[in-house]
Amino acid sequence: MIFPDYPFTPNRFEVRPGIEMSYLDEGPRDGEVIVMLHGNPSWSFYWRHLVNGLKDRYRCIVPDHVGMGLSDKPDDAPGASPRYEYTLQSRIDDVDALLRHLDISGLVTLAVHDWGGMIGFGWALRDPARIKRLVITNTASFPLPAAKPMPWQIAMGRHSRIGGWLIRRFNLFARGAAAFGTRRKLSPEVKQAYSGVYEGWSDAISTLRFMQDIPLDERDRAWSLLKAAEAQLPGYADRPAFLGWGLRDFVFDQHFLAGFTRALPQAQVHAFDDAGHYVLEDKHEVLVPAIRAFLDAHPLRR
Repeated sequence: MIFPDYPFTPNRFEVRPGIEMSYLDEGPRDGEVIVMLHGNPSWSFYWRHLVNGLKDRYRCIVPDHVGMGLSDKPDDAPGASPRYEYTLQSRIDDVDALLRHLDISGLVTLAVHDWGGMIGFGWALRDPARIKRLVITNTASFPLPAAKPMPWQIAMGRHSRIGGWLIRRFNLFARGAAAFGTRRKLSPEVKQAYSGVYEGWSDAISTLRFMQDIPLDERDRAWSLLKAAEAQLPGYADRPAFLGWGLRDFVFDQHFLAGFTRALPQAQVHAFDDAGHYVLEDKHEVLVPAIRAFLDAHPLRR
């Protein structure tokens, strides 16, 4: 499979017994660490332009979550071996395991997109002082705003057994996101890079499980983590933050951007009326140098 602008050789490590995680570790080993966390249904491919723009100076750690991208895609059936529990807590634990594996215990910059926001801010709850800069793109760290209805594309997977079957049988979510997640027309090779890693019933499991794990109220298992992350978010207001936003996102639209600007009033905001969910696809020519300038202007103090 062709992965345009992805000239990297991914690494692998056994994040859990019998389950391997794929990840990028690009840049100087003594460089300031940028942890980039993708969401659903993307993978480290989403961050490729930013990695290419930073790796000369910054150490870019970019995992593919279990079940996503080039990582293993284990089953979660009761008798499966190895078996993986597709939950937010599992994702947080995996990020922690990766950083411990790489012996990264100091200050980091957190870069997030989509589910990467909840995973990253959930991980940061363990030691918020380690987070010294934030790069936030089309994501959430708080519940669905009251003014924002649940998009039907998400509800189809979260609430409908038929919808869930269609997502896994025909890879509908990854294909749809690649086709409609940008305002710019993507090449067939880029679309295939986003969706092709999820072709087939087994390989599409995580694209559905992420939907089913979305916390909407206290009955959902990730709700307590979401509420804790929401409460902690204003605590980052004293740290440099960069918001890059595609306003044509069908999920993380202006309602979510407003939530972050309220919590982080000092943040640099780069919002685009002509960009969608995959904002780094639509606007990487603008965002990559802007993020680089932001990082250079706010060096980590060790």
